[in-house]
Amino acid sequence: MSARPLPVSTPAEQGVDARGIEAFLDTVEAAPDIEPHSLMIVRHGRLVASGWWAPYTAERPQLLYSLSKSFTSTAAGLAVAEGLLDLDAPVLSYFPEFAADITDPRSRAMRVRHIASMASGHLTDTADEAFRLDRAEPVRGFLLIPPDRDPGSVFAYNQPATYTLAALVQRLSGQSLTEYLRPRLLDPLGIGEVAWIQHPRGRDLGFSGLHATTDAIARLGLLYLQDGVWEGRRLLPSSWVAEATRPHVSTADSTAVGAASDWQQGYGLQFWASRHGFRGDGAYGQFCVVLPDHDAVIATTAATVQMQKLLDAMWRHLLPALGPSPLPGRTDADQALRHRLDRLALPPVAARPGPAADPGPWPGARFTPRGGRCGDQPTLTAAEVTEEDGAWTVTLVEDEDRLALRLPEAGWAVGEGPVPTAASGGWTGPDTLRVDVLFLETPHRLTVTCALDDGTFTARWHTTPLHAGPLRRRRAPFPSRDGSTGRG
Repeated sequence: MSARPLPVSTPAEQGVDARGIEAFLDTVEAAPDIEPHSLMIVRHGRLVASGWWAPYTAERPQLLYSLSKSFTSTAAGLAVAEGLLDLDAPVLSYFPEFAADITDPRSRAMRVRHIASMASGHLTDTADEAFRLDRAEPVRGFLLIPPDRDPGSVFAYNQPATYTLAALVQRLSGQSLTEYLRPRLLDPLGIGEVAWIQHPRGRDLGFSGLHATTDAIARLGLLYLQDGVWEGRRLLPSSWVAEATRPHVSTADSTAVGAASDWQQGYGLQFWASRHGFRGDGAYGQFCVVLPDHDAVIATTAATVQMQKLLDAMWRHLLPALGPSPLPGRTDADQALRHRLDRLALPPVAARPGPAADPGPWPGARFTPRGGRCGDQPTLTAAEVTEEDGAWTVTLVEDEDRLALRLPEAGWAVGEGPVPTAASGGWTGPDTLRVDVLFLETPHRLTVTCALDDGTFTARWHTTPLHAGPLRRRRAPFPSRDGSTGRG
């Protein structure tokens, strides 16, 4: 179904100072360790600011990583409302076929609300062990790992807990999370096509792997801000919204550096409590920040390991910009902001579009990994450089897979297949070729550098993909594609 656009307003009409948004943009664009991809701000139910840093665009989905958990939480809330799922039931009661194998009393005592609140009793993430113990059925692998403490008594960010919650909803409904959410959440909110990584085939991961647009993030946040009501229709029980967004377990660590950070405020049911409001978040800066006291939602996608720095910029610049409504005499500031938002772009690589006047040995050159193996992307076996009619192409080779990247004379060159990418690059020296590759349905950038003097290349991820695998997996697994599934 086609999405009805969110109602639009100027910032000033909704009491938002455009200068604060500009200051936020200044901060994130000046930070060398933050690569912003998108921003949407909703105030009083109206979209007051939105922008995408080209070559990222509004209609393209992006991997949300653990922000997926908040969509899984919503599915669990719907299942509770429909009587399919009981938060106080033992997890094992829904998997009777594992009962003979699961003998640890703490594992047997673990309830659904414990896994929903990351309070399974384990002290660390158990993902690697759970998938190692039973790759075919990671729920069994998870339940085979005895909790270190009584369930409900301690917090640990534990991916298999969310995976198990997602598996419960899918088992009880007989549908994937995407199928279950489509008529209950996605269609009513006007969220278009989404894609979720699966393992095993047919089961959405739940804890990660959802690919959706920034608009989808903003709509989910707005639903929770509005207490589960959308356009006059209740989609989620008010009781679920309250339960999901309040802290159930402490995440504070008085011995930790930054104990007052936004990760020390407590954890709800697949939502984090924040210093201001609450949020869903995913690795590298995928945020759905909900501010009930200010009647606002902030949605971002980005590529950064400095997630606290990104939140700090929100608190420093965006929060003070949310004032009383309306703000008179701000037409010029609103127009200046709109002009800037319409022209956001990531800077291209600073390089020459071609080698020296004589291309020399560059056309047809083939490069192998420096040191014999590419540590950041072990599947990469070669990089090839070709030229035709003055246009240069770098092709990344992974056994039988080939990813051809056209080098533009300026800016970014977008390619849609086999993986949606944008490439920028050229010659940074007579013997050195660099190309940066944005994998447009992920938060990830890969820099490939070819050295003519020794015939080798290096490849470096700026943010390391958390789902391992070949480059063809750096895309949304829509059913129309070959859609290889799997955790890694």
